[in-house]
Amino acid sequence: MPSPAPRLLVLHVPDWAVRAQAREHRVPDGAPVALIAAGRVVACTAAARAAGVRLDMRQREAQARCPGLRIEREDPAIAARSFEPVLAALEQALPGWHPLSPGTAAIRARGPARYYGGELAAARTVVGLAASHGASGARVGVAEGLFAAELAARAGEVSGDGARADVRIVPPGGTPAFLAPCPWHPSVMPSSRRCFRASASARSASSRGSPSQTSRRASARSGRVCTPWRVGAIRDRRPPHPPRDIDAIVDFEPAVERVDEVAFGVRAACDDFVRALLGERLVCTALRVELVGERGEVDERVWLHPRSFSAAEVVDRVRWQLQATEALRSPVVRVRVSPEAVDPVHVHESGLWGTGPDERVHSVLSRVQGMVGHRGVLTPQLAGGRRPADRQTLVPWGDRVDGAGSAANRTVRERTRPWPGALPDPPPATVYEMPRPLHVEDARGRPVTIDERGRVSAAPAVIVSQTGTRRDLTAWAGPWPLEERWWDPASARAVHRLQAVDASGCAWLLVRDAEGWWAEGRYD
Repeated sequence: MPSPAPRLLVLHVPDWAVRAQAREHRVPDGAPVALIAAGRVVACTAAARAAGVRLDMRQREAQARCPGLRIEREDPAIAARSFEPVLAALEQALPGWHPLSPGTAAIRARGPARYYGGELAAARTVVGLAASHGASGARVGVAEGLFAAELAARAGEVSGDGARADVRIVPPGGTPAFLAPCPWHPSVMPSSRRCFRASASARSASSRGSPSQTSRRASARSGRVCTPWRVGAIRDRRPPHPPRDIDAIVDFEPAVERVDEVAFGVRAACDDFVRALLGERLVCTALRVELVGERGEVDERVWLHPRSFSAAEVVDRVRWQLQATEALRSPVVRVRVSPEAVDPVHVHESGLWGTGPDERVHSVLSRVQGMVGHRGVLTPQLAGGRRPADRQTLVPWGDRVDGAGSAANRTVRERTRPWPGALPDPPPATVYEMPRPLHVEDARGRPVTIDERGRVSAAPAVIVSQTGTRRDLTAWAGPWPLEERWWDPASARAVHRLQAVDASGCAWLLVRDAEGWWAEGRYD
């Protein structure tokens, strides 16, 4: 029975990330190069693979197998930046592309196939466009569902003479048969790297056995039996692509100045927008709102939702954006609302026993936010940073903050980035919003200082609060220097941090800067 999943066309450029970094750092063509993250190989060139380098291999083992291997630390920004010209060229020819990762992008196959006279012609056109903009060796796969289409693009088609072609088209209804013989191994099935991780012993065994043997051993250890019929039954778990033809567009003639008039004017269009998505069995979880002024100014923003947008909530986002925008200096002539991310509607259905309390909380907070404005209801989120105070931030209710931040919260520091100079966990349980001034003295009552080289003048023995309370110290550790933004005199900060325990057993995070000593937090 044919799969209900839409047919997608996926463009994949093999080894794009490692090739992009090699070009950035002017590495000679054909040199063996490997990208390293967390001490393991995450990508490598064909020359490195020919020498025995494999994905997920430890850096030391990779260098032992290929002594001339060039090691590069993975920098996703380089790969993404270099892929932008290719995406721009594809978007100009065929609007509606969705980047999956640097070097890989997808589009619904129906439109390109109708325009170019078939899926094969469309696929070959895409390959030619990519090659003309620096993405040589690109491959295209067409199948039902994103998982199968991406796998077809990565696998390619083997012709009669043994050469690997650049287009692989899975016939309609043939996705289960296409997936069934595929071995369950990360190097062959890209999405499995995000779903399952073999144990450390299975990873070490991968360098000694074949992929199929390794996958069977790892499956046996994890209790999973990955028979061909199970692999063929896999369904794509990734979110579907937002349909590009479901946009709410409202033109105002004459132009409208008042926020309430704009909100009233887009209400019917927002109702149709949500209804059209439901007709596709989808709900919107991220929304792009574009406002156009009479003088040509454009204000654009992506709004996120903890669940999915209703029509009233879409209108609220339009109103909030109008109230907060500084880009529009003339009346509004156009409002465009488009889905940025969608989910299948069944993902957001209530459970068998309902989710009453949670739904009520969401409804109440959204109603209050509608009365007091977007930033009137804030929720705490963990962020990245070197100081404990940097690791807490407040974001508006409904805005999600993932590992890489979001379009609506570009100022939120990313937790997943490395933060050299940050103190190891656990952080202080109590972090003062404003550091508290104090004095640190040695056993003779003299002030303790720290010079530029991090040398402490004497062992800290007593801390004295601003109110005169004295606490004897029983232990201390440090100092740990921290120098931030030295290139910007206005925000530069150079401090030394100290951890100390007083006689009552309470531990403190102390900071010394040019102005003196401060208590930044307390380990309760």
